Amino acid sequence: MALTDLPALLRDEPALLGVLGRSAAVLAVPEPARPLTIAGLATVGSRRPILVAVPTTAEAERLVHDLETFLGPDAAELFPAWETLPFERVSPNIETMGRRLRTIWRLRSGAATTPQVVVAPVRALVQRLGPHVDETEPLTVRPGEQRDQGALVAWLGEHGYRREGQVEHRGEFAVRGSIVDVFGSTADVPIRIDLWGDEVDRLTAFSVSDQRSTDDLECVELFPCRELLPTDDVRERAGALVGSEPWGREQWERLADGQLFDGMESWLPWLTDEHRTIVDLLPPESLALVVEPRRMRDRAADLLAEEADLASALARTWEVGDDRTFPQLHAEFGELFTATDLP
Repeated sequence: MALTDLPALLRDEPALLGVLGRSAAVLAVPEPARPLTIAGLATVGSRRPILVAVPTTAEAERLVHDLETFLGPDAAELFPAWETLPFERVSPNIETMGRRLRTIWRLRSGAATTPQVVVAPVRALVQRLGPHVDETEPLTVRPGEQRDQGALVAWLGEHGYRREGQVEHRGEFAVRGSIVDVFGSTADVPIRIDLWGDEVDRLTAFSVSDQRSTDDLECVELFPCRELLPTDDVRERAGALVGSEPWGREQWERLADGQLFDGMESWLPWLTDEHRTIVDLLPPESLALVVEPRRMRDRAADLLAEEADLASALARTWEVGDDRTFPQLHAEFGELFTATDLP
């Protein structure tokens, strides 16, 4: 079925059209028909973007794939969840963090970049965001523009990219004379920036296996590799925690010094008072769809219970008292939409 057929099909679906324009509604749709129904709402309705919350990551990935069949490439975007547990000394996957930052940037950058549909599993929906993530801007590089190599290298280092002798994985960059190789956090292939003085002489993709340039590129957007960066606010907050929360002195001191290290994202709840989720960043003209709300609520409750159990166990390990409560990485499901007027 083509996208152009959807409006005609939906004119014969009064139940679906009946929810448009309402501030709240319940719509019963068989699971196989969900992609078509959501694509129809995106086509016939006037609200953009549509946030679709589903119980699991597998369902979210499948829904994005199906929606692209009806709406076209890049019309639907997955907002992934971290693969790590709270308090785990491991950072989330670089691609995951990069894709999350790209979605946030697209949501706030206006109609030209905003996806029609954003699909989020419940773990991503209830996860609190880091400070300043809504201020993230990609580094855009084009052939022929002026670009200082020192400033380019500094930006990559400050935004979580790791300098290596040769680029092989996402989040790495290498410098060889006037050439800067970068594997972007959201990219499928690495890119090569060939500078002539302060001008981008050539911009190409290249192969990891033999390091040879392949296709010329017109534009590249590089997104940060980390959601938590040691900004001035974060460093100041971490410095204050050295005295008030001495059990975490090692981590607070590293953050206060502006270091980037594996697992630093675990400390995000201590470093901000802005307990926002993706719902709080949606523009006013958005629409929210919650698929299987009871199942969503149960899975969100399980996440909070798991986080509380981990906190209780670690409180004894850190000798901070069994009755101590820690800031939570995940929000209560019932609080997500209380501060918004989104239909």
